Amino acid sequence: MRLDEYMDLAAESERAKRRRLAQEKSYDILDHLEDFQHRFEETVQGDSLFGSVSPSIFVGASNYPNVSTGILSPVGREDDAAKYETSAGWYEEGVSIEDVFRRRTSLLNSNRPTEVQNVNDAWDGFLGVQREVAIADRPVSVEIGLDGRPDVDFDVGRDDIATPTGPRARARSADLAENPHVPRPVQKTLEDDDWNAQGAMNYLYRRGFDVYDINTILSAGALGQGENRRLVPTRWSITAVDDTVGQFLRGRIQTNPSVDTVEIHRNEFLGNAFWVILAPGDWEFELVEMKAPGSVWNPDPEAGMWLAADGEGFEGRTGYVEETAGAYHASRLGALEHLDRRDRQAKVLVLRHVSDDYWGPAGVWQVRESVRDAFEGESATAETFAAAVRQVTEYLPVTAGDLRRKSTMASGLQTNLGDFS
Repeated sequence: MRLDEYMDLAAESERAKRRRLAQEKSYDILDHLEDFQHRFEETVQGDSLFGSVSPSIFVGASNYPNVSTGILSPVGREDDAAKYETSAGWYEEGVSIEDVFRRRTSLLNSNRPTEVQNVNDAWDGFLGVQREVAIADRPVSVEIGLDGRPDVDFDVGRDDIATPTGPRARARSADLAENPHVPRPVQKTLEDDDWNAQGAMNYLYRRGFDVYDINTILSAGALGQGENRRLVPTRWSITAVDDTVGQFLRGRIQTNPSVDTVEIHRNEFLGNAFWVILAPGDWEFELVEMKAPGSVWNPDPEAGMWLAADGEGFEGRTGYVEETAGAYHASRLGALEHLDRRDRQAKVLVLRHVSDDYWGPAGVWQVRESVRDAFEGESATAETFAAAVRQVTEYLPVTAGDLRRKSTMASGLQTNLGDFS
């Protein structure tokens, strides 16, 4: 299928229509915040004890290794607690950016300052309750005592990109109101404190746990060798799990045969358009991001398009991802999962256009799910990798020259002679 035919098909897709509707900007978030504050004041009175249902936890990164660690719970929405936890279900539901902010700002973060070290045997008190919430396979009923009035602060900054949360309150106490159900594979990783964290993460992934579940368990300090178990800031744990599972999958596919044709896949969600090009050859990967002026990470409308790129060869990376951060590992995971299912390997170029419709930070989960879903349904083909890049560039907000200057793969530095046949 030619790329222009593929684009016509995508434009007619009902699924694409639903995605576009979910992406529409909405500015009534302020009305939601006023409603939430009213519900909050009705539910939480001063430093009183209140009952809720917690779907997840949060560990901050500021002042590491002395961090703020908290239990997240929706206020006045306990019956729907599960939907407030970030998951792949948000993508399937087709949430809007406004929906993301509604859910994130509806979670009270009852927190305490904590030293990240030496948490292997921390199963009592506030930290113990937090870990029970993290390892359970469903939201847990808890009773939390607050020490003073909560700080209702809805400002979202660059550090909140992974998991922005709502109001924060200092917790005096926390108690379980039920016995949480812990899946057997999670119990196994907890009991084996000679198992390093990477091995435990990959074990859980192979047992069907998605990365969302694993990064919460890791964040609570419940994985790894006993003496090394410590709290991991949520933002770090998300990237760590994507990276660790990605390395595991890369090792699995490296002995597989290559794809035999050049494929072009596309997806669009929350103002982000993703193009994924698979080409014959040994594994290599690159993510190029094009962030439009007026989008959340390039807010100056006069700034011009901002390009960022990171990549790796057959053996992977040896250094930190400098320019694309968590989006790199999230998009790489989606591509590797697809190749692993097909028992193939490939050269992979992911092109991400962040339009000015992306007006608020939804988190890297939307990158992961968009790339995962890009491989569903029809795809376009091209004669060569170079031809695919030329065709896709016609739909990008940058010129072919701009792309070649930023992208190692597009510049031809890592192309094969076959690409020029």
